[in-house]
Amino acid sequence: MSAFRTRREGAIFELILDRPKANAIDLATSCEMGKAFAAFRDDPSLRVAILSAAGDKFFCPGWDLKAAAEGDAVDGDYGVGGFGGLQELRDLNKPVIAAINGIACGGGLELALSADMILAADHATFALPEIRSGTVADAASIKLPKRIPYHIAMELLLTGRWFDAQEAQRWGLINDIVTADQLMDRAWELARLLASGPPLVYAAIKEVVRNAEDSKFQDAMNRVTKRQLPTVDVLYSSEDQLEGAKAFAEKRDPIWKGR
Repeated sequence: MSAFRTRREGAIFELILDRPKANAIDLATSCEMGKAFAAFRDDPSLRVAILSAAGDKFFCPGWDLKAAAEGDAVDGDYGVGGFGGLQELRDLNKPVIAAINGIACGGGLELALSADMILAADHATFALPEIRSGTVADAASIKLPKRIPYHIAMELLLTGRWFDAQEAQRWGLINDIVTADQLMDRAWELARLLASGPPLVYAAIKEVVRNAEDSKFQDAMNRVTKRQLPTVDVLYSSEDQLEGAKAFAEKRDPIWKGR
């Protein structure tokens, strides 16, 4: 039985974690998720992904400790995309939305941090409890101090304490809070909005952001203006860029073709 389900509507792909009781991820599940997200990345007809989870209590607690006790190595092969199929998936130049329906802790929170936008139900809770089990939240240690104030990130990493959706939003960790019964409607509403947008521009935005993360401003700007980034070069020579200018001049909505 698969540990997740997928759904497709037009240009939108949804992956729903469904691994009772808590949607924990073992090595096999991670590898299969990586294949699914790589297929999403490589399918030109798909433009946006939603990562969600079954049930109303757990989004994902991260690593499956029961599987680890039975032989899964914590430093084993997580597959093409790293843990959960997203964290290390190269060249993913399409928007990803995470919809958090409950507990997101440890690797589950790190998985959510791999998305571009995060929506949460009002009962969602978060933590990085690795400190209590004598290990390091590696991806969160890299990402979190860059996303929220340093001292808050370090507090969460060093104490492993729990925090709710309201606090997560206060620190800018999530985009929006909705009631549990509205979560997936809101996620799909956002996904449909993004799916109607310019895919080549999205790809360029994601590559520029990744490239600029550890670059000086002028170095990053030079790579953009000199068209040294593949997605930017494609965009600047595309039908879509010309269509955007024409649509603006003609006071109409553009028709994006992704080429």
